[in-house]
Amino acid sequence: MPRLKLYAHPFSSYSQKALVALYENATPFEYRMLGDAEAMGELAALWPMKRFPVLVDGGRTVLEASTIVEHLDLHHRAAVRFLPDDPAAALEVRMLDRFFDNYVSTPQQKIVFDRLRPEASRDAYGVAEARAMLDTAYAWLERWMDGREWASGGRFSLADCAAAPFLFYADWTHPIGAAYANVHAYRRRLLERPSFARAVDEARPYRPLFPLGAPDRD
Repeated sequence: MPRLKLYAHPFSSYSQKALVALYENATPFEYRMLGDAEAMGELAALWPMKRFPVLVDGGRTVLEASTIVEHLDLHHRAAVRFLPDDPAAALEVRMLDRFFDNYVSTPQQKIVFDRLRPEASRDAYGVAEARAMLDTAYAWLERWMDGREWASGGRFSLADCAAAPFLFYADWTHPIGAAYANVHAYRRRLLERPSFARAVDEARPYRPLFPLGAPDRD
């Protein structure tokens, strides 16, 4: 029986962030897929917020996707490292991870969650702000990715674990403009990465749940 248990859902972007890290190193784990009543009960007992992913490693419960990836890097170190040993280089990786969380995922989810509300309760102003933030994020990332293969340090890292699902869903929600060639190329490289390709394939059955209508691509 694997030592690790991950409470997650395949269509969740934050779950995919953690799954990519597990798949990168073929780390053995038990997938406690949410949607199952038993797994949901276990999650609620572990973490009353019932947000996911949550990782259980022996007697330790690890919350939040970024922390899970760092935990794997620290306690289940393997060929692919998600943070460099150099503190300054690690700080840049964490900075990029925060960028993808706060300025790509957060506005993308604002747009999606707004669509799930009753029409009378929707926040048109907030959605417009979220779309503007995504445009600003795409423009910044276009400059940042000029000459880069991966987000930081020339190798796949925690930052790319974040970028993969967040850019994937962001382009569905608020399409990345044609002018952002570096961003499109980076997104394609992420989709071609076997770990993320596996996460995308596992989520395909759930695409009808996407409230904006999943595009017929990717």
